[in-house]
Amino acid sequence: MHVLSLTPNADATFMNEQIAALERRGVSISTLSVPGEVDAETSRSPVDYLSFFPAVFREARNGYDVVHAHYGLTGPMAITQLRTPVVLSLWGSDVHGPVQPVSKACAPLCDEVVVMSEGMRRALGRECTVIPDGIDLEKFAPEPRDAAREAVGWDDEAHHVLFPYSPERTVKNYPRARRIASAADDLLERPVRLQVVHGVDHDEVATYVNAADALLLTSESEGSPNSVKEAMACNLPVVATDVGDVRERLEGVDPSVVGTTDEELLEGLIEILDRGERSNGREAAREVSVERTADEMLAVYERAASG
Repeated sequence: MHVLSLTPNADATFMNEQIAALERRGVSISTLSVPGEVDAETSRSPVDYLSFFPAVFREARNGYDVVHAHYGLTGPMAITQLRTPVVLSLWGSDVHGPVQPVSKACAPLCDEVVVMSEGMRRALGRECTVIPDGIDLEKFAPEPRDAAREAVGWDDEAHHVLFPYSPERTVKNYPRARRIASAADDLLERPVRLQVVHGVDHDEVATYVNAADALLLTSESEGSPNSVKEAMACNLPVVATDVGDVRERLEGVDPSVVGTTDEELLEGLIEILDRGERSNGREAAREVSVERTADEMLAVYERAASG
């Protein structure tokens, strides 16, 4: 099977791990990325997306079985090429944010639509396939905390709470995480350090996860946050807001806390830090291994290609 993949972010780790897993299953995938530069302070302009249409039209002529549009804003290019069945994967902010109208307009015109959670399916308001992002269970696996902490240079005298996002990403609500960690620091005997980890090589992230005492997720919206699943795979306890599929993923995982108020999140964080235990999350994380989710995506491709 030959697939043309369209994406606004060719560096998206979760997408590239899925592509690698599909290629191990014999799928040939070519990727086109929307032109233009993007970073924490700038985003692509409408002109960048308009200029992507001709490139997609030209490439789609080359005998693909499926066009896979990642993110709602690549949907218009995928559906207007008219030649090839289309799979549309939505990432979260394209269902819960300002891009939603584009996603909703494109979805009925696609052969298959994939979302990351049941909440996204309800928000989209149509039948689709739920496939969370998969994680690499070989890369994310439990390691001795002391060794990991020494590797990243964190001291043993403090509680270390992981915040694995850029503080500049407003949807992640760093000020709330800082507020909760600061309150825990005031209430516990041992210091509480909020460790902001972003921009490091993805191969190194697992070491930081294993070095931490808890993951704190304070996002305002999510699809299926990989940070939670990566923490689960390393048996790191999670304290998180009730966004995306977090509650579903953490069902039966102990210790873990899903809360809506600062008080619930703070109480949960203090309890987890006081207990000082690892979670049983790895077993639950097996449900979202990249190998399992790649099998599910391959089935979607086969349905789309068969009409």
